[in-house]
Amino acid sequence: MKLLIVFALIALVAAQDSTYTNKYDHIDVDEILKSDRLFKNYYNCLIDQGPCTPDAAELKQSLPDALENNCSNNDLQSLVELKLVSCERCLLLNHYVWHSQNIYSVILQKETGYKVISSLIENRPAEWAVLQAKYDPERKFVEKYREEAAAAGIKL
Repeated sequence: MKLLIVFALIALVAAQDSTYTNKYDHIDVDEILKSDRLFKNYYNCLIDQGPCTPDAAELKQSLPDALENNCSNNDLQSLVELKLVSCERCLLLNHYVWHSQNIYSVILQKETGYKVISSLIENRPAEWAVLQAKYDPERKFVEKYREEAAAAGIKL
């Protein structure tokens, strides 16, 4: 049992570094996508053509890693590993709750990403092409996520 707890702790420590902030999860993405002014501010930040709000700066900083690591799916794996630990006498319960909230945040962020990508492809193809050229010039992420996008109803 002690060995199992040690392995769970190692998994938790390793997973902590792979999460993204959830402090901007409340932002109304639909409002941004519908407003030319708001969209332009985010877009210009992402392509290095304008200043960044704190949330846009966080997105810009996180985007390359999120694309490379599939929005940090390590969090989901860590939850599965944690479920193996019997928490009858376990001190990991608080961390488990914290970790579950982060996993919800990762799922929410992925769903938001699907919404944004779909909207850009349909309504702002020129801007989508510029963002693709900046963040995926070799189109490796298009290939990496083609099946996942198709499952979400997005044709890349």
